[in-house]
Amino acid sequence: MEKGKGLGRRWAIDLTENSTPSSREFPDPLGFDRASQDQDDLTVSRQKKEAEAAWKSQKAWEVAQAPFKNLMMMGFMMWMAGSTVHLFSIGITFSALWQPISALQGVGKVFEPYKDSRVDILAPKLLFIALNLAGLALGIWKLNTLGLLPTHASDWVSSLPPAQEVEYSGGGFPLH
Repeated sequence: MEKGKGLGRRWAIDLTENSTPSSREFPDPLGFDRASQDQDDLTVSRQKKEAEAAWKSQKAWEVAQAPFKNLMMMGFMMWMAGSTVHLFSIGITFSALWQPISALQGVGKVFEPYKDSRVDILAPKLLFIALNLAGLALGIWKLNTLGLLPTHASDWVSSLPPAQEVEYSGGGFPLH
């Protein structure tokens, strides 16, 4: 006869039988309380949710402050480009205008991963918007320094004479 066939195993226990005693029939060990275990599970899950909310809030603030780094870099690049109209300065100025505009169009998508009922993302959104508006203002200022903004009536009407440039110079030594 083959081994294990036809003979019941002497030390095997069938745990699927209903005749085995249930775990409720045995008393809990000393110091063990099922209610405190359930309460501990609730506390742990609450702590995990609070930690996740704190992480989301921190990441939302990091994303909101990211345009500041771009603002400093763009300001330096504009300064290095100078105030003459040439390809590099126009490219830098276009980039300085385009980046904040595209960032402002996608504010909702940027902060979508951080939406949560426990996380207030209004303040990070407002900071993000303010920094991008500052970047846009920097680009407009550069357009003005390049002389590409229409700031006088003659820029709009061809029959008017162009604005007179007024230049002031100071310093030096008086010659008496």
